Amino acid sequence: MARILVTGASGTVGTVVAAALTAAGAQVRLAGRARPRPQQHPGTPSVAFDFTDPATWGPTFQDVESVFLVRPPALGNVTRDLLPALAAARDAGVRRVVFLSLQGAERNRVVPHATVEAWLRASGMRWTFVRASFFAQNLTTTHAADVRDRDEIVVPAGRGATAFVDAADVGAVAAAALLDPASHADRAWTITGPRALTYDEVADILAAELGRPITYRRPSLARYAYHARRSLHMPWAMVAVTSAIYTTARLGLAAGLSDDVRTVLGREPIDVTEFAHRERAAWLAPGPPDPLGGKSGG
Repeated sequence: MARILVTGASGTVGTVVAAALTAAGAQVRLAGRARPRPQQHPGTPSVAFDFTDPATWGPTFQDVESVFLVRPPALGNVTRDLLPALAAARDAGVRRVVFLSLQGAERNRVVPHATVEAWLRASGMRWTFVRASFFAQNLTTTHAADVRDRDEIVVPAGRGATAFVDAADVGAVAAAALLDPASHADRAWTITGPRALTYDEVADILAAELGRPITYRRPSLARYAYHARRSLHMPWAMVAVTSAIYTTARLGLAAGLSDDVRTVLGREPIDVTEFAHRERAAWLAPGPPDPLGGKSGG
């Protein structure tokens, strides 16, 4: 069986992909700027890999036929910082790339994902684009402190709805494409949740799960930027990116739904309600028991 390289193997989606491939018996090599921790995937070979460091390319791409490609968020100039590594992968014998892209990338030439998609289409390699909508996991990472410590969600999304997706679904579709390349060659899948929700509705879901009121604040872009810097300690680049994402939602451009999870996986996509129940520990303060009687977690 040909070896599959998983980039971003320690990330939100990469860990899901690696686990699914390993469980299916695939030959997997994990890659990341820091060598992925062996305790995450015991016994799976790993390698330190940097898209911007040609010295890491040879050992990474050797004997690899398929790649799960994740663009590191810091690489905005993909023409300079990412595409040369993909060209080296092709020259080393890589024949297929499954790319973690972005919902709507085919209509938005500004995002770097569109540049990568265009290059892959013309590369001579087979490709699959997994275009993910907004990750529900942002509620347990970027905005976890707001919910946990202040009982609020603070984003400038107005009353716009978002088709939240669980990274577990995104990773499962990517893994399916890697395990059955003939069925997914030169196809694009848009991966969304089962329904589009406003942040008022998300706050209600979290409140019901946690047993305490959660308020959705709708700040202006300027107030959001101030909050993101002062309270969430975001770097300015991330403030800019998240502001653009939430503006898209506010304008009603993030609510599109697809049936692609059902088509590929044969099941319903994971809903935010199910996600909130599974991940509730992320929003519980450490120490005393939570209001619903469970053990608290950090």
